[in-house]
Amino acid sequence: MVNLITILTHLEQSIVPLLTTLGSWSYILLFAVIFLETGMVVFPFLPGESLIFLASTMAATHSDALSIQILVPVFFVAAVIGDTVNFEIGRHLIRLPWLQRHLPQSKQQRAQQFFAKYGAKAVMFGRFVPLVRTFVPLSAGAAKMPQPTFAIWNLVGVGIWVSVGCSLGYFFGSISFVQNHLSLCFLGIMAAALIPAAVVALIKTWRQRTTLNLK
Repeated sequence: MVNLITILTHLEQSIVPLLTTLGSWSYILLFAVIFLETGMVVFPFLPGESLIFLASTMAATHSDALSIQILVPVFFVAAVIGDTVNFEIGRHLIRLPWLQRHLPQSKQQRAQQFFAKYGAKAVMFGRFVPLVRTFVPLSAGAAKMPQPTFAIWNLVGVGIWVSVGCSLGYFFGSISFVQNHLSLCFLGIMAAALIPAAVVALIKTWRQRTTLNLK
């Protein structure tokens, strides 16, 4: 725990030497983190936006360790493949006899109706909400959303997500304040990235309580 806190509060001194040592393996590691966050439901807690911002900032301040020209396609491909795997997991999980027995047909139909009506928006904008983005592809697959439709809007969403994250990170990396307070900025981005998920959770809790009170 102490080592983790030390790393987070001294990012530049901790990470730059590591990236330099790893060389090309750094990109493989970054690819793996983004893929796991988007493709494996058990890893929704991994810091996707924060990692993209930090890596892009590092590319601006230490181009000898990371290249923004390589980071952009690495993040894009990792997220697209991860979402596709997640989507396919949802498609196959819903066919399991156990789920068919325990998941009411009415709920399956409501999920299908939701993605038929709002699927494109959910896939594209859900990408920007931490935790939520991990479950959107899974839910879309389980709700039998057409694969071509999912693929198109997923490409659009991932493209915007990666472009915005890398552009902001690279731009802020050229600002002296960010260079001098990299750890503080990284922790701030991590905290800010959790706000949308917290808002969604609060709205869901409020609706559940309202429904119970009406009953």
